[in-house]
Amino acid sequence: MELNDLAAFVSVARAGGFRDAARQGGVSASSLSIAVRRLEAKLGLRLLNRTTRSVAPTEAGLRLIEKLTPLFGEMEAALDVLNVFRDKPAGTLKLNVPSSAARIVLPAIIAAFLKAYPDIRVEVVVEDGFVDVLSIGCDAGIRYDERLEQDMVAIPIGPRVQRFATAAAPDYLDLRGRPVHPRELLSHACLRGQFAGGATPIWFFERDGEVLQLNPSGPLLVRPGAAIDLATSAAIAGVGVIHLFEDMLRPHLDSGALEPILEPWWQRFSGPFLYYPGRRHLPAPLRAFVDFVKALNDAG
Repeated sequence: MELNDLAAFVSVARAGGFRDAARQGGVSASSLSIAVRRLEAKLGLRLLNRTTRSVAPTEAGLRLIEKLTPLFGEMEAALDVLNVFRDKPAGTLKLNVPSSAARIVLPAIIAAFLKAYPDIRVEVVVEDGFVDVLSIGCDAGIRYDERLEQDMVAIPIGPRVQRFATAAAPDYLDLRGRPVHPRELLSHACLRGQFAGGATPIWFFERDGEVLQLNPSGPLLVRPGAAIDLATSAAIAGVGVIHLFEDMLRPHLDSGALEPILEPWWQRFSGPFLYYPGRRHLPAPLRAFVDFVKALNDAG
């Protein structure tokens, strides 16, 4: 059994398609397709269900991935031991992060890290839903404390205190009025977000120990990620009220394109954490990144 064929199958299954796997691995999609078909022919089993839009493992494929994942992990760890003979660590660091971290946290860290470790390649997978970072082939993730797994090591990364900000365009507020209490938003056009699973995040407000939860309606509903830019643009255009990370809205608040409202009610919350498996041996790229983040925390 060709090891490369097994690796090709795992990469395609993890990426959810031949094109994405080829792009991530720097190979051609046709070579991956040939490798997977050759593996299926040798095994006499179909491992992937293919449609024109997606690729997903069969039950047999899922069982094979389950057995192969720890084996490939052990192989990577064995090769990573060689990093001690290098002047600087090398390899790939794969991070799973929410879109908010990709916009707020990583820009201030990744550039400096890559300059300090030019032989390390960083792959960033943006995923707003909660996932098992190990099962999808990532080394570490960034999440907030309420979504951390108990058996993971977690260290602070990025700003330690954040706020959700509420804002709208001055023209919109001139027309619809400026709310002085969060409940007034129930009669406003609110621009909402939605998780991949379909849940719509509640808007939280807090003042003097009083916490309010609102589920307002509005003309626009977007999934996180790049679609957040669409919601922000709609708010700037005067379509409605937006409720988002203050760091994301700050440039527009400072420019006057958006006007802050209900600021005394903006809820504060603790910043995100970098989390990774609590095993003794960490791959060299991950160890370098952990040490880099810890140094930033000590300096800050």
